[in-house]
Amino acid sequence: MDALPIARLQFATTTSFHFLFVLLTLGLVTLVAVMQTRSAFGGKPELMRMTRFWGRLYVINYALGIVTGIVMEFQFGLTWTGLSAVAGDVFGAPLAIETLVAFFAESTFLGLWIFGFGRLNKWVHLTLIWLVTLTAYGSALFIMVANSFLQNPVGTHAENGVLKLDDFGALFTNPALAMALPHVLSAALMAGGFFVVGVSAYHFIKRTEEIEFFRRSMRIGVLASLVGSTTVIGFGFAQFGTLSGYQPDKLESVGPLVGASLGFMIQIGFVALLASLLGTLLLFRNWITRIRPLLYVMVFAIPLPLVAAILGWVVREVGRQPWLIYGELTTADAVASIPAGQILFSFVGFTILFAALAIADWVLMSRVAKRGPEPEEEPTAPRAELPVLSGV
Repeated sequence: MDALPIARLQFATTTSFHFLFVLLTLGLVTLVAVMQTRSAFGGKPELMRMTRFWGRLYVINYALGIVTGIVMEFQFGLTWTGLSAVAGDVFGAPLAIETLVAFFAESTFLGLWIFGFGRLNKWVHLTLIWLVTLTAYGSALFIMVANSFLQNPVGTHAENGVLKLDDFGALFTNPALAMALPHVLSAALMAGGFFVVGVSAYHFIKRTEEIEFFRRSMRIGVLASLVGSTTVIGFGFAQFGTLSGYQPDKLESVGPLVGASLGFMIQIGFVALLASLLGTLLLFRNWITRIRPLLYVMVFAIPLPLVAAILGWVVREVGRQPWLIYGELTTADAVASIPAGQILFSFVGFTILFAALAIADWVLMSRVAKRGPEPEEEPTAPRAELPVLSGV
């Protein structure tokens, strides 16, 4: 039994699950920050209730996504020891910074925001959610810096078979990063928008009494979907222009897996753009909530951005094989000298765990989403958000 394909499949599974959590988290936190900002500057009362409701859904997704991120980083040192040996001094730096940003700064700000409802000055509380948003984006930046180094190892030189960092700044001006980062952030915004629109559509299907609440939510979600789908397509095609500089043969030598993934990703992107345009037109004519078949389509369209994101990841990662660090280290040389049976055992175990986490995430989020917002007369100092999760 060959350990390499099992190790690759294990890491691909871990990364895919983690990416799904992260994408929705980035999108939702942005929309929650916008809602709270509008509320703080004299918006209608529904905006603070929207902040609470969508913020609760964001916290659930964030909490369950942490586990997959921890496992993913452990796999670098346990399964891919060749990567650590050859490029640990370079690749480890942005990962270490990302850990400090995500697990310390972001988590601290998020905890203060969660328990600060009704206890902190509204401007301090608003600052906290924007700090959560900015640190989340900072986390995405450093992850993409590390990934872009694998795509195009800039700012380094080889010394006795080990890559040494010459210019830390070169990692941030990497051509592989320039269009990829905004592409990922746009995909996150689109995912968050589709989620908000889909949940709002569900409540209109159920003939909710919270008409104004979900109409405002849907308006924000549709606009986010439109901006996200437009920019994700633009930055996606822009990456093709930069590929010739660092991976000139990537699109010419793609296998069937990458070529099918690329085609489906592009198709989903354009479908999402057309749906967002249609939704924008209908929403501002107040027709969107009256067309029930369209509302069902919105609910079932929630996973579309997530599917497109995984397909995009396949194109970016599988497309550079057989290289782990393009031109410097092959995947076969990077895998650890571990018996294939042990890797298979851990792969099965972690896949079951991740599947359980994904199911738990969607069950919890579905229950909170179906339950709807808290009533208008809820007290000023609400229950802490995290304990709410155990009671859904």
